[in-house]
Amino acid sequence: MKHAIYALCIGAVAFAGCASSGVSSGNAAASLPVYSGNPEEGELFVEKIEGLPAAFLRGVDVSSVLALEKSGVVFRDKAGNPQDLFVTLRDSGVNSIRIRVWNNPFDDQGRGFGGGNCDIDAAIVMGRRAAAAGLPVLLDFHYSDFWADPAKQQAPRAWAGMDIDAKADALYEYTKTSLAKAVKAGVNVHMVQIGNETTGAMCGETNWINIAKLMKAGSKAVREVSAKEKKNIKIAVHFTNPEKSGEYERYVQILSKQNLDYDVFASSWYPWWHGSVDNFAAVLKRVAELSGKEVMCAEVSYAHTYENGDETGNTISEETMCEKPWPITVQGQASAVRETIAAVASVGKAGIGVYYWEPAWLPVPGETYDDQRLLWDRDGSGWASSYAYAYDPKDAGKYFGGSSWDNQAMFAFDGTPLASLDVWRLVYTGSVTDVRPDFVEEAKVRVRIGDKAAMPAEVWVVKNNGERVSMPVSWNASAKRLGSGPDAGKMFPLSTIGGAPLGDYLATGALEGASQDSPAPSALVSVVEPNYLDNPSFEDKDLSMWKIENVGGVTTELFVQEKLTDAKSGKNALHFWSKGKVSFRVEQTVRNLKPGVYKFSIALHGGDAKNQNMYIYAISGGKTRKAETDVDGWRNFRSPVIQEIQADGGPVTVGAYIGCDAGGWGSLDDFLLAPVR
Repeated sequence: MKHAIYALCIGAVAFAGCASSGVSSGNAAASLPVYSGNPEEGELFVEKIEGLPAAFLRGVDVSSVLALEKSGVVFRDKAGNPQDLFVTLRDSGVNSIRIRVWNNPFDDQGRGFGGGNCDIDAAIVMGRRAAAAGLPVLLDFHYSDFWADPAKQQAPRAWAGMDIDAKADALYEYTKTSLAKAVKAGVNVHMVQIGNETTGAMCGETNWINIAKLMKAGSKAVREVSAKEKKNIKIAVHFTNPEKSGEYERYVQILSKQNLDYDVFASSWYPWWHGSVDNFAAVLKRVAELSGKEVMCAEVSYAHTYENGDETGNTISEETMCEKPWPITVQGQASAVRETIAAVASVGKAGIGVYYWEPAWLPVPGETYDDQRLLWDRDGSGWASSYAYAYDPKDAGKYFGGSSWDNQAMFAFDGTPLASLDVWRLVYTGSVTDVRPDFVEEAKVRVRIGDKAAMPAEVWVVKNNGERVSMPVSWNASAKRLGSGPDAGKMFPLSTIGGAPLGDYLATGALEGASQDSPAPSALVSVVEPNYLDNPSFEDKDLSMWKIENVGGVTTELFVQEKLTDAKSGKNALHFWSKGKVSFRVEQTVRNLKPGVYKFSIALHGGDAKNQNMYIYAISGGKTRKAETDVDGWRNFRSPVIQEIQADGGPVTVGAYIGCDAGGWGSLDDFLLAPVR
């Protein structure tokens, strides 16, 4: 089978059949590869995206690279030989580099805050290296001395205390001076981002009139430099949380009302948190239609392994409660990028590109935490150094450390590119390989105390071509106790696991008939108390056993929601939120319950709930007992319990009442009515 045909033209050297990728600025220092041909035979399955423009931006943010190299990280080519990172990226199909810019990420003694210590001078060094590889640059101005995101939009220290007019003037001068400096230094800037994830705040401002004033100042500066330097530099605004219905439409309307001059509406989209890829595509299309602007994905990433490469925990781990729509494998990572590109491209001409966030943020050398911390502090190669306390004492200054992103890199920990890095060019040709199991979905088994575990005879397997099939499995004889208690790590016989202490256990096995290098199946075996409630965690569609009463009809949203990140177990939970007052109860009546003593509990979490009136209740033998509870944050689960419920053979009703002021939200899950004796 023919391999992809691509030509690379650099400087005055031109090969027959070479065509420019046409990156939008029109000022590329060198033309970039154009890909065509039949699907490659390689390590991955990548479906070709038909009609993808050659000029579609296939970018990466590698702002940490200088600090990493100072700390001893070596980037390599596919053969394992040291090679400039930007050359490797270019050869894999990347055609733009995104670089973040902070105003002054150093303390008064010149010690860097970390995250690459990315001021404009560092950005210029990276930008010149990108230009040498023929790659144009997107400069991402955070307008902060350190990280700016929805949770943090702190003004630079030099601008602290300024009124909005003075701050706008300072932002204009800073943007104009920094951008001009970069362009004159030889950085091929083709786009500038005026703010980073400015979802309701920017540079210390939370009023949209003030935010727009700052954005206008940045936009004006970019237009002036662009005109003076005779460059077509696009202006991008950047938001996040596309999963929130109607939010992006609101931002478009605000920017239109404020007459902001910009070209590109950019959005982060992380599959873990930001809804489905189909919804993301629909949201971008709606934004393009409403605004008349171009749209793109400014940040995306996906993990290829659960392995952690340094002494800082990873953002995404096996324990992380979040959506994982693709396998955590190299193939899964490539599929995630391919689907993101396809989503943006589906918008049409207005969908101009995708940027991957920090695909090269690898672990630094060092055998211990102290070894690595020395480098993080010295070079700024971790997400934050201890010196960040001077600017951000509540977060970075307290939780400083290394790379929480190393398992989402597109390089192995030794600096060798993963096969997934080639997805940036393979989307033009496609790629095929031998079909094999890529990932085994974890089985979930619940065992009541005293019962035997009914282990599944087959498990669901995702193959590297995306096919999902059921395959037979052989389970090992023992399961490992999970958690942090005294029995953690201890092995328990699977045949008698129902007699083991309450809690979770990990069972492993092997796929029957598969090769030895196939992924191993696993099952989360939960030893639980008997539960006399039907559909206790709302996983079944049939809700007839539940009485859900919206008292007075005042609660705006009250329904069973399928959302993994809001559920205590499984995927479903009873969700509530209201524009006005929240007031509802949910209950179930159990009949013919064996006489005895029982307990009742639930799991709930939520927030923004003022004047809370929340409790669970149990009604038995004409007596009502209650246990008060509350909510104080997402996934801060409360587990109220009513003990010593006397059942005499008559009906027992158990439930919960939730009341609070407008804006309160939350989820109820895992209702349990269990015998005590």
